[in-house]
Amino acid sequence: MSTLSPKFGSLIPTQVPQLLQSNYLQWTENTNAAGNTPENFSDFAQQYLPEIYEAEVERYGNRTLSGFLSMVGAEMPMTSDQVIWSEQNRLHISYEGVTQVNGAVGTQSVITIPVATGVSNVISVNDTVVVIDPATGLEAKGIVISTVEGSAAPAFTMQSYTNTSLTTIGLGAAGLKVFVYGSDYAKGSDTTGLNKRISVEPVLTQFSNSPIIIRDQYVVSGSDTAQIGWVNVATEDGTDGYLWYLKAESETRLRFNDYLEMAMVEGEFNLVPGTEFSNPGTQGLFAAIEDRGNINIGFTAAGAATPLADFDAILKNLDTQGAIEENMLFLQRQTSLDFDDMLAELSSGAAGGVAYGLFENSEDMALNLGFSGFRRGSYDFYKTDWKYLNDASTRGAIVTAVGDKNPIEGVLVPAGTSTVYDQVLGTNIRRPFLHVRYRASQTDDRRMKSWLTGSVGGASNSTLDAMEVNFLSERCLITQAANNFVLFKGV
Repeated sequence: MSTLSPKFGSLIPTQVPQLLQSNYLQWTENTNAAGNTPENFSDFAQQYLPEIYEAEVERYGNRTLSGFLSMVGAEMPMTSDQVIWSEQNRLHISYEGVTQVNGAVGTQSVITIPVATGVSNVISVNDTVVVIDPATGLEAKGIVISTVEGSAAPAFTMQSYTNTSLTTIGLGAAGLKVFVYGSDYAKGSDTTGLNKRISVEPVLTQFSNSPIIIRDQYVVSGSDTAQIGWVNVATEDGTDGYLWYLKAESETRLRFNDYLEMAMVEGEFNLVPGTEFSNPGTQGLFAAIEDRGNINIGFTAAGAATPLADFDAILKNLDTQGAIEENMLFLQRQTSLDFDDMLAELSSGAAGGVAYGLFENSEDMALNLGFSGFRRGSYDFYKTDWKYLNDASTRGAIVTAVGDKNPIEGVLVPAGTSTVYDQVLGTNIRRPFLHVRYRASQTDDRRMKSWLTGSVGGASNSTLDAMEVNFLSERCLITQAANNFVLFKGV
């Protein structure tokens, strides 16, 4: 008969609580730097049933930052490595930075136009001109009696209508402005010989931008896709469940969507060619306004001589540009409050009032989208907070100027469309002032690509025991008529 000798180990209980690897799993290191063994919630959770909240605490609210471009622009496909567009120049003949000296006769002055790329003298004999000294406000009018056409040595001689030279009138020698306001011909004259008219050909200014390729990826092993957690994950896009990888994949997607907008706002051309990372880059919104738009530094209602002084100065500048009637303001918190202070001074009367034209005159529609509308002068403005400038993980952390770098506090974007010449179509077309172009063809649409690689989660194109979630987009931002945009910067 066989004998069984069971081996149970010691059944005598220990005199003190003792942590053993065989007792239970340990989540974290128990011994601190001093060698003590403090209480640890993970140990507690293994011995007793804790009260565990299954839902995450949304301490940062909705963390996504995108939405700005969807409010102000559109997205259109493209099939090239470069987008080229042409913008109209000004209609009337005007030059800045001209110099003047006394002519051969005391009533005459010789005006020299600065030689610069693309600048050509098209002022004809018998043209009537106004010469202004911006430093003093003095001005003089006269008629052109001779001219040097073209760009080699652009200049003309004018005879003052006041029977004295510009110097005697008090105009300075340099930094003057001149513009043509008409012409004055004698009876029976023609336009040949000395009276020949200089034919003015329209010159368009061309701009271009290049798309960039934006990519991201999330990788999770096959084992972890089957790992069940005790936290019910929920994200901004509605993902819900106890699989942790769902949260990670969803957040990667949300972060990538934010990158699509942030890259269009922050993008810069690469000025360091010939390196390993020699991609040309792309010009984003901020760079475009810095290059071709208007900069306002230190806007504040409180610091102005009157609450509206700063803003009225912006309006006067808009008058000198395209004078676009409807404009949108995207502002960081303090600048938005400064606007609120300014609007508090407005009444519903002639000084200003509420406007909702862009939202079909619906106050509810505007408010639901987070906008407040007001009118000043001949312009309608729609103001809203821009989360991107408030979030501490982005530009919300930049609150003071460093050196000559002023923090960005908002943008003014003209609403509507502009007319531009399309090089591909060979005709004038209308486009939103601000819009995104993405690469797309019958073969591949690269607006927003997402695909799986590996052997997990439905993918079966690799021996890799993991699921790789890939994201890709190729796009650029087109900022047309940037002279109508305003970039607000702090001090």
